[in-house]
This record gives sequence, C-alpha cells and structure tokens, in this order.
Amino acid sequence: MKLIDRYILKAHVGPFFFAFLTIIFVLILQFFASFADRFIGRGIGFGALVELIALQSAWMVGLAAPMAVLIAVVMAFGALTTTSEMTVFRASGVSLYRLMIPILLAGLVLSFFVERFNNVVQPLANYQARSLMDDIVKAKPNFGITENAFSPLVDGYSILVRKSDERTGGIGDIIIYDSTRPDFRSVITAEEGRISFSDDGGYLLLTLRNGEIHEVQQPDYRLYRKMSFQQHRYVFESTGFGFSRSDDRRNRAGGKELSAKELLLVAGEYQRKVDDSEKHIGMSLEMFEQALSVVTPAGAVSYPQLKSPNAAAASAVAGYLDRQITVLQSELKNRDVNQGMVNRFMAEYHKKYALAFACFFFVLVGAPLGILARRGGFGIGAILSLFFFVLYWILMIAGEKMAVRGVLEPWAAIWMADAVMAAIGLTLVISLTGAVFNSNR
Repeated sequence: MKLIDRYILKAHVGPFFFAFLTIIFVLILQFFASFADRFIGRGIGFGALVELIALQSAWMVGLAAPMAVLIAVVMAFGALTTTSEMTVFRASGVSLYRLMIPILLAGLVLSFFVERFNNVVQPLANYQARSLMDDIVKAKPNFGITENAFSPLVDGYSILVRKSDERTGGIGDIIIYDSTRPDFRSVITAEEGRISFSDDGGYLLLTLRNGEIHEVQQPDYRLYRKMSFQQHRYVFESTGFGFSRSDDRRNRAGGKELSAKELLLVAGEYQRKVDDSEKHIGMSLEMFEQALSVVTPAGAVSYPQLKSPNAAAASAVAGYLDRQITVLQSELKNRDVNQGMVNRFMAEYHKKYALAFACFFFVLVGAPLGILARRGGFGIGAILSLFFFVLYWILMIAGEKMAVRGVLEPWAAIWMADAVMAAIGLTLVISLTGAVFNSNR
C-alpha cells in the first residue's frame, strides 16, 4: 500500500467511527425516549432493559454504517480541500480518481461486512428483540395496547382503544372484536375500562363500563341481538402473562427476522402457490370454452341462434359456468395475495444487499461533495450527508412500496436507490474532474 493510500484512509477512520457512534447513540436515545415511561417502574429488570436496547441497536447498525461512510468521506475530502492538500495533489498530477481508489476499496470491504451482519446477526437480534418485547407485554398488559390501533392482547380478541393510561391501567373509547365463538361474531363497545390482574395474579381482568354488545349469528346472519351494560367484566387466565423469559421457540415471522437464504425459501413457497393458481386459472378457462361449445352452435351470431338449438343443455351449463366463475374469482384472489407475498419477501431479500452496498455507492457521492463544500467539520458533513441519505431512504421506501404492489420487479425497485446514488456520484466526479483536475494520472 502506498503512502498516499494510507494517508487517505487514515483521514477517514476518525470521522467514520465518530459519525457511526454518534448516529447509533442518537437512534438509541430516540428509542429509549419513546419507551422509557413504559419500561421504568414496570417491574422490568435493568438487565432486561439493557438487553432490549442492545438487541434493538442491531437494525440501527444497518442504517448507521452507510450514513457514517457518507459523513466520513464528505468530512475527509472537505478537510483535504480546506487545508489546500487537494491543491497539492492536483499540482502533483494526482487525479481525483486515484485519490478515491483506497476509499472505494474500503467501502466495498465494509459493504461485505455489513451484508454479513444484515444476514447473520440482524435477523437473530430482531427475533430476540421481538421475543423480549412480547415478554414485556405479558408483564404489563397496557404495554401491548397502542392507541388508535387494534391490539391482539388476548387470543381471539382484537382491542381498539382511543385513550390509554399505562400508570393506572385505564382505557377509554373501546371497541373489541370477539371471534372466539365459531357460531357468533361479537362487537363490544364501551366508554371506558380498565385492565388489571387479580390479587393472586392468576387472572387478567378487563372491566368495561357504559357500553353495548352486538352479536351476529354466523354464517347466515339470521340472528342479531344487542345488549347494553353499565359494567361488564371479562376474565382471562393469566397464563403467559407476568414477566418471564420465553423459551425462544417462537417461529420467526416477517422478513426482518429471516436471513436472505430463508427469505428465498419462503418466497419460493409462495411462488409455487402462484404457479398452482395460474394452472387452475388456465384449466378453468379451458372448461369455460368447452362448456360454451356445448350450447354455442358454429356460426351463431345472435341470441336466438345461441339459445334455441341447445335450450335444454343451456340451463345445466349456465349453473356450471356460475360455479366456475366463483372458482376462477377465488383463484385470481389467491394468486394476487400470494404474488404480493412473493414481492414482499423478495423486496426484503434485495433490501439486505442494497442497503449494505450503499456503503460503496456513498463513496462516489461523498468525495465530490466534500471537495465542493470546501469546508471540513462535522456540521457541513452531517447536513450534506443527511440530505442525500434522506433522498436515498425516500427512494428505498418508494421502491419497496412499488415492489410490494407489483409496479416494478422487486430487484429493480429496491436497487433503484443505489442506482440513483451511483448516477449522482459518477456525474459529480466526472464534472468535478473536468473542471478542477486536469490529469489522468
């Protein structure tokens, strides 16, 4: 390694670690500030809180590393420009391309490390964090209640509350969907209520006040009844509640808890379901043609010609076609749902790689930005980096939405953000080299 390479890399090491640790600290502080009032004084041990924060920091690494690279490159090249070292390099015939080689290689190496982290460490950490959060919810039921959102606190019940006081256990403006009985569906509304444990801790109590119960018979909806109450209480066994560590037997769910290999396996299963639906749809269409040929004489062009020669068969075929239409609609719905799951898991698969290799592409953006800024320091580096990282994240989110909805192929939608950053970086490098550097060495 040449002296110039070591010098360039050394200029980036300090800013990178400073930016990386600062970003991690800010994200952890934001997470803790959002949940501190729910954790403190709730019977959750300090060790469990530290473990939860450590596990939650795993997903933060995937975000902090690319942004830290961008900040470090902007700061380092800005400092080189401010101290006139860039002028010395230019006068010595050293091009910007030559100066970027060591950090491009370093960015590529870092991308591989981040990719391994995203595929090995992060899924396991997300799984453990989710399990620990579930254990905390069991210890404090109100922790599992989110205002203005349905919460599956108890199996078979979906609970929506508009107001929640975690200190007192009080809740207000309540809607509960009860699906525990196969022959009835119930909707319970109440003005206020309270969630608590019994004195012996053996039961979870849900006390409701000033409400109504609406019940509808399933599946024919023939019976409906409405009951009003001033106070109504639900009693559930508290098995599973109370803070204790689970045995880690919960199945992994969602793309964030799966590695790239596991995502491909899950997406493959859904793709097979899509293929099966496509086959059934094709068979249904063939049956349509065969059924229509029974009642449609050759050369018929009008309704009387279609009806009169095969009037007896038409009635039977019409019923058959109605059933086939129902089957076809069901298969089309299944195909769309399964295709959406394929797109979702494949988007998560490509996201693990695209976000990791953003470390490499941000080098292309950061180097010319640092020279153009002409000022070193964390402030200007953070501002410019934040702007481009927000742009990158907007493109990533938009790409993920387009992938899930089938607007673009998952690989194209997710890698779009990296492609845009690469295009911007190359444009800046080429234009800056032509305007400032005049050497090809």
